[in-house]
Amino acid sequence: MEEPEVTTQQSTVEDWTRALAESTGSPGGGAGTGVMLAVAASLTSMVAGYTEPAADQQQAVDGIRDRARDLRRRALQLADEDATASRAFGAAFRLEKGPERDEAIRHASVAAAKASAVLGARAIDAIEDLAWLAHGGNKALVADVVVAFGALRAAVAGARTNVSFDLASLRSAGTTLEEVREQHPDLWSSVERLSGALERIDGLAAAIDDRAAPTETVPTSK
Repeated sequence: MEEPEVTTQQSTVEDWTRALAESTGSPGGGAGTGVMLAVAASLTSMVAGYTEPAADQQQAVDGIRDRARDLRRRALQLADEDATASRAFGAAFRLEKGPERDEAIRHASVAAAKASAVLGARAIDAIEDLAWLAHGGNKALVADVVVAFGALRAAVAGARTNVSFDLASLRSAGTTLEEVREQHPDLWSSVERLSGALERIDGLAAAIDDRAAPTETVPTSK
């Protein structure tokens, strides 16, 4: 009997991570990026749920929680879509050299880059909600906010790297990087946007690290 397909939405964490550990490429780093985004969204939702804001801020907190809940579900869907794109990507490179292989690589590389770019865009959208919680959320959960920033950073970094790598893979089909930039300007510029998002996340996390990890503020005795 054929084993059921492993997905982020239907499988246990045990089964999914076991599949990730195998040398199959699907799920791979792109799907892992989606899972990290789902973790960040889940923690954002949790912290928002524990936050008791002033009356004039209740709508803002409710909006953060609603968006985070939606993002958690969407991130897992995107992780599975990335796994599908990864299978096609690997299959293209296993074809015999020739025009058919080149066309398959072009199609699969662009599809994979687009899948990662969508993930990255959703991750960027999540930054400001987490930034709000870093200062307006329940102060007892500041460590959870930092963990969420870590997961979100992993998602952004993964998306950035995957988009860039997938675009560069077009060289295997005879396309230069200059041609890639001209043919896919939106995907190309998304790498720069994601790099900027990494800097934003690092700054936000650093600003609250003294509250999240207070033992680091104590001078080391000589």
